[in-house]
Amino acid sequence: FVMGDDQDGPPHEVTLTKPFYLGVTEVTNAQWEAVMGEVPSRNKAPNHPVDVVSWEEVVGFCEKLSELPEEQKAGRVYRLPTEAEWEYACRAGTKTAYSFGNDERLLGDCAWFAGNSDGRTQPVGRKKPNPWGLYDMHGNVWEWVSDWYEAYPNDAVTDPQGPFRGSRRVHRGGSWYRTAR
Repeated sequence: FVMGDDQDGPPHEVTLTKPFYLGVTEVTNAQWEAVMGEVPSRNKAPNHPVDVVSWEEVVGFCEKLSELPEEQKAGRVYRLPTEAEWEYACRAGTKTAYSFGNDERLLGDCAWFAGNSDGRTQPVGRKKPNPWGLYDMHGNVWEWVSDWYEAYPNDAVTDPQGPFRGSRRVHRGGSWYRTAR
């Protein structure tokens, strides 16, 4: 697939060779509490996404979830997606600015942002999913990925992992408190 655009960095060909799974929605407060024993979010409603968590806290959630006996028995190990994996899943086979096309005016059908969120997070999965059945990829809460930030390459890459270190981690998607742009 082609990752990036003229605004965010040079569009470049990305090949992913390893399978991965991604949750259908953001992690909810109820899911977080079941694993971590508490809810860190401002809005603590069970079906709302977890917010106000650091990258380190989210990695800790993945590690603790992976240690649960039923997950170990099933051989499941949880981790954050790479930025490339996240964008591949968000685009869902499309070649447009959004998974639903290029018309930003349609964003309200698929995402929560400042213009429609009533100033707070919203329950997960209430907007239209992308073509692969993933919800809230364009808004509600920012979603952490595993990568450190760096400018996109100009050339094609295979299974990019991002740099080994950096000054800030990457989050993707959109947020209930930001404009659609």
